Amino acid sequence: MQIVISEFMDEAAVAALSARFEVRYDPALVDARDRLLQACAGADALIVRNRTRVDAALLAAAPRLRAVGRLGVGLDNIDVPACEARGIAVLPATGANARSVAEYVVAAALLLLRGAYGHSAEVAAGAWPRNALSGGLEAAGRTLGIVGFGGIGQLTAQLARGLGMRAAACDAALPPHAPIWTETGVEPLALDELLARSDVVTLHLPLTPQTAGLFDAARLARMKPGAILVNTARGGIVDEAALAAALRSGALRGAALDVFADEPLAAGGPLAGAPNLILTPHIAGLTSEANERVSSLVAQRVAQALGTNL
Repeated sequence: MQIVISEFMDEAAVAALSARFEVRYDPALVDARDRLLQACAGADALIVRNRTRVDAALLAAAPRLRAVGRLGVGLDNIDVPACEARGIAVLPATGANARSVAEYVVAAALLLLRGAYGHSAEVAAGAWPRNALSGGLEAAGRTLGIVGFGGIGQLTAQLARGLGMRAAACDAALPPHAPIWTETGVEPLALDELLARSDVVTLHLPLTPQTAGLFDAARLARMKPGAILVNTARGGIVDEAALAAALRSGALRGAALDVFADEPLAAGGPLAGAPNLILTPHIAGLTSEANERVSSLVAQRVAQALGTNL
């Protein structure tokens, strides 16, 4: 049986699969669509990250396909209904990168609240902006608002509460009486109330027709003045031009974006030069430890879908 891996994967997991299957590991396939389709012609399983489009054309080119492993959790690059119609198992690495993302969120919030860490070059050059940088904020006593309260959101709340923050969340899939609210001690709120009360808002939602453009100019205006927005979910959820305008006007204190409507982010867009903005290239869920966990879990799940245990 053949497995095609079109994006980077931990070497130990690739080796484990290679011991039991015929594996084509070529991370360059994600940027070579024709070669990818050719490679999938004989594939029983395909392993991807977030950039490989598992769409109608790919599925048509892969008549033997039985499983799609996703090195991550978002599924917006995979036509899940089409896979289900073909009996193809879609296997995400649910939970395996939660700590990596949660730590990114908390670190970004701390950096933006304090506002003191982007001035190393000035200090090294002999400047001493002590007065200008003495108005940073502490996390303790502030409210973290979590939009989407799945595993990552829950772990983020746990870490934030360890810093003395209050945590509130909204999740359309969780009713106010769901046990998770009592178990975590997190307050359930409607979205607009959460935005009005939160000093830091972090997004943990899938990109769907309902969430696309959810944080437009009107919704950003409902955020607490001077609040911080962190998005490690999907770029299409946030209107990037509206966010840049809110930062430039001072309505928001800062923002951290790890995901964008179009990736890679084009040069010279509305976010360029916006103040108090952290931009990273879709790596919140990527650490050495998370890559090992994600790759191992997906390798095991794909092997099981093909009738073998690693």
